[in-house]
Amino acid sequence: MASAKLLALPLLALGGAALWAGAPASAPAAGKPRRIVSINLCADQLVLALADRAQIAGVTRNATDAEMSGEAAKARGLPVLKNSAEQILAIDPDLIIGMPASRSAPMRALKGHSYHLLDLQTANTVDEIYASIRQTAAAVGHPERGEALVARMEAQLAGIGRPGGGKVAAYYQRRGFMTGTGTLIDDLMRRMGLVNLAAKLGKPPLSQLSIEEMVAAQPDYLIVESATDKVADQGTEMLHHPALAGIPRISIPQAWTVCGSPAYVDAAQGMARQLARFQDRTHAR
Repeated sequence: MASAKLLALPLLALGGAALWAGAPASAPAAGKPRRIVSINLCADQLVLALADRAQIAGVTRNATDAEMSGEAAKARGLPVLKNSAEQILAIDPDLIIGMPASRSAPMRALKGHSYHLLDLQTANTVDEIYASIRQTAAAVGHPERGEALVARMEAQLAGIGRPGGGKVAAYYQRRGFMTGTGTLIDDLMRRMGLVNLAAKLGKPPLSQLSIEEMVAAQPDYLIVESATDKVADQGTEMLHHPALAGIPRISIPQAWTVCGSPAYVDAAQGMARQLARFQDRTHAR
């Protein structure tokens, strides 16, 4: 999970293909779909990573936002959807990917029209991300890319190891929200060899912890979104309270963690580099 404005965003794991209610649609032409539409930020990132650019007929308006999408550079110049059923009708896509696609606002508006849909659900572990990658790659006609991407991610994560060394960390967000167990962030922290403070305190997947409570808990690290490195509003101001100044911070972009995507590796590598710097400083004393 990332910022409070994105807390309601589910992540990814493939649920399977489906057809919108109505007359059965014929299968896409043999081979690869030629007009793929993504109607969700998290679906955008898998489509951009796995499909040919020429196959992509539309992505969401958030796809080009580097603060929200790990694949923003690839999205620039592609047609941007505005959550409009009319746009989808005009494109006449042969594959629509969403999370889930079948219950999205545009598809509810298009009830009675038949489209090939790929429904994506929440991925809260890296293994679920791998499943999403493989099945999305197959859906867009490039299964070999899915296998190659998974192999690359596995190798990169294996090279990182567990640099956290059992230290306690809290993923602390605007207005004091803390991310708990059963989340992608929690999976990432455990993979890095860190203990999630939320788990230690028995907190739910999302909770609020005051500055006083955080200081009393004495975590070894605070993990924060890089967008909060500077005070931008009241929500970020509390993260810069002097009482928290003595807790080392690991800063990562929310674009790497808001969705279950290949950016999971970027988040892990970024955390590992910062943990290594903290350890170097400790050894130098």
